[in-house]
Amino acid sequence: MTGTGRQRPRRPQRAWVARLGPRGEVDVDRVACPRAIVENAVARVGADPVRWAIELSSVVVRRIVAEVPRLGGSPAAVELLRRGNEVTTLRALLTLVEGPAAAPPTTEATLEGIREFVHRGVPLEEVLQGVRIGHAATTEAFLRACAELIGPDDPDDPNGPNGPDKAVDEVTAVSRELFSYVDDLSDTMIRTYLAEHEVWSTSAAAARADTVRSLLSDAATTATAAATDVGEASRVLGYDLRRTHQAVVVWSDSPNGGSTLQAAATEVLRARGATTTLVIPVASGRLWAWGTVPPGGTRRTGPWEPGPEAAQETEWQTVEEALSRHRAHAAFGTPVDGVAGFRRSHREAERGERVERLRRGAGQAPRRTTAYADVATIALLATDLDAAGDFVRRELGGLAARGAPMEALRTTLYHYIGAERSLVEVARRLHVARGTVTYRVKRAQEVLGHDLDDRRFALHTALALAEELGDAVLLPRDPRDA
Repeated sequence: MTGTGRQRPRRPQRAWVARLGPRGEVDVDRVACPRAIVENAVARVGADPVRWAIELSSVVVRRIVAEVPRLGGSPAAVELLRRGNEVTTLRALLTLVEGPAAAPPTTEATLEGIREFVHRGVPLEEVLQGVRIGHAATTEAFLRACAELIGPDDPDDPNGPNGPDKAVDEVTAVSRELFSYVDDLSDTMIRTYLAEHEVWSTSAAAARADTVRSLLSDAATTATAAATDVGEASRVLGYDLRRTHQAVVVWSDSPNGGSTLQAAATEVLRARGATTTLVIPVASGRLWAWGTVPPGGTRRTGPWEPGPEAAQETEWQTVEEALSRHRAHAAFGTPVDGVAGFRRSHREAERGERVERLRRGAGQAPRRTTAYADVATIALLATDLDAAGDFVRRELGGLAARGAPMEALRTTLYHYIGAERSLVEVARRLHVARGTVTYRVKRAQEVLGHDLDDRRFALHTALALAEELGDAVLLPRDPRDA
C-alpha cells in the first residue's frame, strides 16, 4: 500500500518473479505494445520475466478470440487486442513486484481497443466476457508459475521464514492482488465504453453503421428488405440503394491507417467504374465498402476506346496499383442490383476475403486483389473446411503429401486436366519443357494408382482445392483452430 507521506514503504521483492522465463523464443523487438512500456518493464523486473509475460499475453489473446470471436474481426483488430493485452499483462507483472501504486497507469494502448469495440457494435457484455476470460487465463498462469517456483525449502526467497505454508500464503496473496488489479481495470474499461458509446450513438457514423448492419442481417430476407423504406435508408447512408452495387472488403495487416484504408476503398471502387461510394469501418484495419456501378460492373467503352476485355484488364491493373500503394488488400463481390444486390455482393466479397485468408494461413503467396468470380468455386467447396480437407486427402492419396516434389506433380496434373491434356499449353503455363510435363503426369498417375479418367471431376476438384488452399486442405486441422 502507498503511504501518505513523501516516501512509500518499499515492498518486499518476490524472488520467484525474477525466475520467470518463456517456454519458447520471444522477440521483444516485435511486441505490439509501445516500446517504452516494454523497456520500462525490463528495467524494473528483468528481460526474462517480461518475455514470459509477452508469451503469456499471446496465449491469452488467442483464447479470447476463440471464445469471443467478435473481439477479433480482422488481423489488425487482433493486433490491436494484442497491444492492449500486452500492456495489461505487463502492468499485472509490475503490480505483483512493486505493488499497485508503482504500476504505470492505464494507457491509451489499453483503451483504444475499447473504443473500437463501441464503433463496431460489440456489446458491453461481450467485452466484459473477454476481460473475464483474459483474467482467468492470466491468473491461472501466474498462480501456476508461483506454485512451481516457490516452495517451503526455497532459501533464496526473502518473503518471510521458510515453512510449509509459505507457498500457500504466496499463492493466496497473488490471487488477491490480481483480482483487485483486474477489478480496477474492468471499472476503467466500463467507464470508457459507456462514455464512448454515449458520444458514438448520436453520431452520423453510428447511424450509417447501424443501417448497414440492419440491411445485412440474417433477418433481412428478401421480403423484409422489399418492405424496408429504401428511400429513408438511402438518405441516412447518403447512398442510393436502388442502383447496381459492387461490394468490396478492404483490409490491412496494420491496426493503424484507417483513413488510408478509406482512401484505398474509394480509389479501387472508382477504378471499377463506381460513381458514388459508401464506406463503413468495421474493425481496426478492415472496412466494408460499396460502389454504384453501371449494370454489369464495367464502364461503357466508345469506338475509340479499348474493347471490354482490355478495359477490364486496365481496371484491375489500376486496382492492384492502388492497393499496393496503400499497402492494403481487397476482395470484391460481383455487381448486383438493388437492396438484395447490396447484401449479396457484400456476402460474396466476404467469401472472397475468407478464401484469401485461408490461402495466407496455409502459407500461400498473398494476393492484393481477390474477385469472387475467380474464387467462387473454391469458396463454396471450402465452406466446410474439415470436409474439404477429408475430400482432398481421400481423392489424392499419396499426391496429398507435403513437399516440393508432390506439389510440382499436383500443379502439373491440375493444369494438364484443365488444358484438356495439351502438353504444349501446360508447358507454356508452367514455363517448363514438354518432356517435364510428360514425366510429371506419368509420375502423378503412378502415385494415384488409377487412370485419370476415373473420377476425373472429383480428381480435378481436389487438385483445384490443393492448388488454391495448400496446407489448409492437405493437413488435418488442429481442433483448436476450429
